[in-house]
Amino acid sequence: LIILLDDQEESIISDALELGYEVENELIDILSDLLSRTKSEDYAGTRPPQKSYEREIKGLELFAFRINSNLPGCKVYYKFSIQGNELWLVSLHKDRKTDGRT
Repeated sequence: LIILLDDQEESIISDALELGYEVENELIDILSDLLSRTKSEDYAGTRPPQKSYEREIKGLELFAFRINSNLPGCKVYYKFSIQGNELWLVSLHKDRKTDGRT
């Protein structure tokens, strides 16, 4: 089960449009592709992982990755937490470090 954080939903939808996909129809395919191809060397977070301050996932570890994606066809950054069998998507957007932004 994939869950979007209430506070991040608008941002994720906006970033999805920039990447050229629709959240409703293509998010699961994109995340499946990213998760199946992500390797430990793609990890972009801190060690130990940061803890979330968002109400729904407060205290859970945040896992961030940068990886080239076949579906949007660019390098993307994504961050999530896991609680039981739920994946809480915190961020998914074009990697801003590769386009000159931080």
